[in-house]
Amino acid sequence: MKKFLLWILAFVITISAAIYQRKTGPTYPKQQIVSANGVNYELKLLRSLALDEEPVVRLGLKDTTVNARIYYRRYLSKDEFKGADFLFKRKPIHSFVMNKLFKVDKEEGFYVEVPLQPAAGKIEYYFEITDRTGTKTYLKETPVIIRFKGGVPLAILLPHILFMFIAMLFSTLSGLLATFRVPSYREFGLWTFGCLFIGGMILGPFVQLYAFGDLWTGVPFGWDLTDNKTLIAFLFWILAVVMNRRRDKPFYTVLAAVVLLLIYSIPHSMFGSQLDYHTGNVTQGMIMYHFMF
Repeated sequence: MKKFLLWILAFVITISAAIYQRKTGPTYPKQQIVSANGVNYELKLLRSLALDEEPVVRLGLKDTTVNARIYYRRYLSKDEFKGADFLFKRKPIHSFVMNKLFKVDKEEGFYVEVPLQPAAGKIEYYFEITDRTGTKTYLKETPVIIRFKGGVPLAILLPHILFMFIAMLFSTLSGLLATFRVPSYREFGLWTFGCLFIGGMILGPFVQLYAFGDLWTGVPFGWDLTDNKTLIAFLFWILAVVMNRRRDKPFYTVLAAVVLLLIYSIPHSMFGSQLDYHTGNVTQGMIMYHFMF
């Protein structure tokens, strides 16, 4: 019974950490409430685009009487902001899940195209909405940033996500089992190590290669936070497996599980690859970038 409860607890912790990491990351759509003719809308503003996707920004407004305009420029450049008008459109949705399960076959709103950037390039934008009461400007002081990336094949992306999720689940379970001295913690520790190796150290670099053109951008080649935090977690799990090879040393398993959980709490894609428009080079680790310039 105790083991079953620990499974449930590990699953809840893993799901919570994954949702938190996703929603707090810099590429998750930004939530913004706007008002148009007395009606409030909660918009989800685009912050990530693959190079094989249509480069458009959408405002989910249904009031066709309003006008909307975007202002954008390349991020960290000396460009002046350029303006473009949104157009109201109804677009069909070609998705079995949305069409059959949710009974949604189209989406509508105001759309505008933005210039496609190279992988790791970014655009910042803000917008304004004009209704019967006048013009309101949103996010001019803190523009939304879109990061562009290469398309990652699903055959690589989906296994990467799956192995990383299972690694986190088994890691949390191993830590809980070790805390309560349940002997099987060593077995699940080995499964954690294997999943983390495949998902983070093998498939992870291929995701990075397709998205930004480099296999590895962590230490010693760069300061990409995603690569470096994966490396740190992997090293701690090497330590946990080695120390538990001959006899039980649950402390190291608990330590490795806590480290992986803390790493999962770091928003995904923070301080990632960034195209320097002045040099044409792609840098990693925006903390270092701001200290250098």
